[in-house]
Amino acid sequence: MITEAQINEVLQSINDPDLNKTIVETGGVREMKIKDDGQVSLKIALAQTGTADQMQLQQQIANAVKEAGATSVGLRFENLTDEEIEAAGGAQAESGGGGLLDENTNTTFIAVSSGKGGVGKSTVTVNVATALAREGKNVGIIDADIYGFSVPDMMGIEERPQVVGETIYPVERYGVKVISMGFFVEDNAPVIWRGPMLGKMLTNFFNEVAWGDLDYLILDLPPGTGDVALDVHTMLPECKELIVTTPHATAAFVAARAGAMAIKTHHEILGVVENMAYFESQLTGEKEYVFGTGGGDRLAEELKAELLGRIPLGQPTIDEEDFAPSVYEREHPIGAVYRDMARRMLEKMEK
Repeated sequence: MITEAQINEVLQSINDPDLNKTIVETGGVREMKIKDDGQVSLKIALAQTGTADQMQLQQQIANAVKEAGATSVGLRFENLTDEEIEAAGGAQAESGGGGLLDENTNTTFIAVSSGKGGVGKSTVTVNVATALAREGKNVGIIDADIYGFSVPDMMGIEERPQVVGETIYPVERYGVKVISMGFFVEDNAPVIWRGPMLGKMLTNFFNEVAWGDLDYLILDLPPGTGDVALDVHTMLPECKELIVTTPHATAAFVAARAGAMAIKTHHEILGVVENMAYFESQLTGEKEYVFGTGGGDRLAEELKAELLGRIPLGQPTIDEEDFAPSVYEREHPIGAVYRDMARRMLEKMEK
């Protein structure tokens, strides 16, 4: 079984990106736990957290410890104290400003939010993005649902972004550029970060990713009105929002909170999407309203917004050779619903 001595030995070769010392020399190895089955958990302190360099370092540490004999590696990060940074020779200044958050950006931001989980918000995100790309637009997605990231899996993305220096190059699929916390964790491990670190990570997703010229950047927000959603609302002085609900009265009721946050932060509600609106039998054509009716209409009325579309229950045609379990192809009946919805969105945004 792997030992602490073996782990410390491999960590001796890994430098803090902002200090000319290894993470062992800086005292950055805060905690180390080894289970009988070879699972290793580490807490690492760095001069700066929430940067592109940290994401690259995560992979470096995980790979090194696995090569030494660990079966899996769990990582948590925190900041070195000011005294520790000074003792190690100081840190480089954080890069700031610019990127998509520049006030002169031509990119339109669209946040996709919901009051609760389980309403298909991420499914709406990836299919709206794909539909906009099919209309000839340059589109990106930030999977800002940091704790519940799912966009890469939904789009069948298996590769990871390249990180060169301070720049992250997003992965592209179906003409959509994607960045997600899911690219930077090991083996679907949970993200054990607190709010301020997540806010810094989101800032880096805006500023340190080579997005190119985007027409639209879509943000898949966490459900509800917590820290990450609030950070996004604060970062983006101008943003349009899609509010996703199901027909169920409770889902619509809690989705109104997300809409209220958008209004209070002076964001424009682009419209309401009612997902899982009904199930249509392929045999008879009859519609079954599995989750009831009326939730989308009530929410749109309360928010004084347009009901942009009703998405029925269904799933894309699965192609094992071009696997993307949640993206509807252009010819699929539900793909056509997303196409019409994207065109309506473009009419509203570009008039």
